[in-house]
Amino acid sequence: MTSRPLTPERKSRASQKPSKTASSTPRLSEYARKFTYPEGITRTVWPRVEAKGRELGLGFDWWQSQLGTVCLGYGADGKYRATVGGIGMSIPRQVGKTYFVLALLVILCILFPGLQVVWTAHHLRTSTKTFTALRGLCRRRKIAPHVKAMRAANGEQQVEFHNGSMIMFGARAMGFGRGFDEIDVEVFDEAQLLDTKALEDMIAATNQARHEHGALLFFMGTPPRPTDSSESFTLRRKEAWSGEADDAVWLEIGADPDSDPNDRRQWPLMNPSFPTRTPLESMLRLRKNLKNEDSWNREGRGVWDRDGGGALSLAAWGSLADPKASRGDSPIFGLDVDQNRDGWIAVAWTRPDGSQHVMLANDGRPVPAHLVAAEATRLSRDWSTDIAVPPTFEMDLDTAGANAVKVTSQEFTAACGRFADRVAAGMLFHGNQEALNRAVTSARWRTAGTDGSRAFQLKDMPEVGPLAAAVRAVHALDTFAPLPAIY
Repeated sequence: MTSRPLTPERKSRASQKPSKTASSTPRLSEYARKFTYPEGITRTVWPRVEAKGRELGLGFDWWQSQLGTVCLGYGADGKYRATVGGIGMSIPRQVGKTYFVLALLVILCILFPGLQVVWTAHHLRTSTKTFTALRGLCRRRKIAPHVKAMRAANGEQQVEFHNGSMIMFGARAMGFGRGFDEIDVEVFDEAQLLDTKALEDMIAATNQARHEHGALLFFMGTPPRPTDSSESFTLRRKEAWSGEADDAVWLEIGADPDSDPNDRRQWPLMNPSFPTRTPLESMLRLRKNLKNEDSWNREGRGVWDRDGGGALSLAAWGSLADPKASRGDSPIFGLDVDQNRDGWIAVAWTRPDGSQHVMLANDGRPVPAHLVAAEATRLSRDWSTDIAVPPTFEMDLDTAGANAVKVTSQEFTAACGRFADRVAAGMLFHGNQEALNRAVTSARWRTAGTDGSRAFQLKDMPEVGPLAAAVRAVHALDTFAPLPAIY
């Protein structure tokens, strides 16, 4: 076994399509966009799981068998080699990742008496849907005799086995998962929505795991949107792609990022279950329901943003450049000042089609500290409009006579999310200015509240100032400027 990332050329990936014959079954390391796993695997529990699965009527596809082999691989000390770093899976919808983990857990619960499992999703509806799928498995003729009880109450569900094993379900958004101990397996579904605080609250539950091979953590999801609280999931991916994931498993299945979103030749690459278990009509239905191309790329095709882990998709931002756009009749301004009191001023307006446009004033250059108040006041007076400012600068502009509007930290956080959503939706154009483009390239998320909300990192990142000014301008536009009538 090796932990080195295996990344074949796109051409060879395209030739690795699933086959029904064992002799031509593809290697997952060549089929997937990325498949890494730890060194030092000497044995694996997987053959026992697969054999018990056949006995119970639970089968696994070729890619699930190869993944299961390394997930349950252990070393000379008898401990799972991924017990520290966990198992990450970035896999599109309708591939079979949920079935794989559910079936695996049911079998492990039967094989290992007393196994304690916690399964969490961000949303209650996702947790409930998965629990319904588990109930369906547990009602099968050969599995039902092993099940003692299935309960659902107050948004929390669980399945108890006669041998003392248990699988518990709940939603992280409702606080489920905190306070547990002696947990052997934790599954973080919708991992693209797993914020650092929720992970910290739950990770300690496995510190006293009693399973003979150690605890296991599963992180499963689809590529996150720019506004998702995805620090943990994104970091795991980054470590896998950089070769640093020496104690973890990472599987990423998806279409080639440069391919046409409507190229059906990519379907076998982004879904190894197609067309055997995922028929053509299922793929067509998924495409029809994911009308937005960004959603289709993320959830249907498994394509991550190509921005090196930044807050905004550079591809989406680049497609929205419109430097020749005429300034609207009712512009509104936003300001950011750095630690030296130098400033950036942005202007935003609503375009005739209802979308928005933002660009930097002062020809895209910073305003020296001694001129910031005067320039902001001039723009506010000349255009008879507001200028949105950081709380610390409101008094300076009020004194100078500008119509300054304070943007609180909470408002700025919400405005960052709306800004990113509009970029992703193709509804926020810009002037293609070097300073603003550089700010977007540099932007990173930071956790801004106990609820997992996020804002752009500004501290010690002066290069992001133009973006902060743009965010405040767009926020003021949302708040104060009326939308034009659209006929």
